[in-house]
Amino acid sequence: MDFLSRFAPHENIASQLLPFVSEATDDGSHDLSHILRVWQNVRALSALEGGDMVILTAATLLHDCVEVPKNAPLRSSASRMAAERASQLLSDLGWDQDAINNVAHAIEAHSFSANVAPTTVEARILQDADRLDAIGHIGIARCFYVSGRLNRSIYDPADPDASRRALDDSTYAIDHFRTKLLHLAGSFKTETGARMAKDRHAVIQKFLDGLLREISADPAEADKS
Repeated sequence: MDFLSRFAPHENIASQLLPFVSEATDDGSHDLSHILRVWQNVRALSALEGGDMVILTAATLLHDCVEVPKNAPLRSSASRMAAERASQLLSDLGWDQDAINNVAHAIEAHSFSANVAPTTVEARILQDADRLDAIGHIGIARCFYVSGRLNRSIYDPADPDASRRALDDSTYAIDHFRTKLLHLAGSFKTETGARMAKDRHAVIQKFLDGLLREISADPAEADKS
């Protein structure tokens, strides 16, 4: 598959930056397929929200160019570190400093854990595009993939819905739905992103409700729901 053609008419930017995507991680939730899905979201959002596609191309390709594991102490600094690396890479390629700054801001602001407010349309688009990939069907898949890598259980068999304990998504995968994933739809910064997030939020909620019915009730009764 010709990945460069996905970034038309900015294949030249993709050609220069894709090598840094490939070397960044062995994490299947932040690999090239994630980059391509975020890019697809970026294009859909930009079609209605605007934004500079040169900035968005570079920011999309480099937004995860520094890998920091989900459970690492520096996780909240990952997007800042990626922004710094992206700035250096683009400077080495001779980019204009204003463009570099815009790319860096979009990268730094995209992260949920960094809690940096996006101040440009490109930053708002990238943040929304990345968050769309954290919800819906792909968000469910990524949640369980990451939980498996971190040796987390799917759920607490004694109290699956955390009705008698505090939520703990460092131990149980489905707790992450209520600690983070089900809160994301309310955080979108563009009107287009918010509309897209509404449908994906419903997918997350329906899945969690169905899972809890299956593991908490008589299977025959759960299948009638």
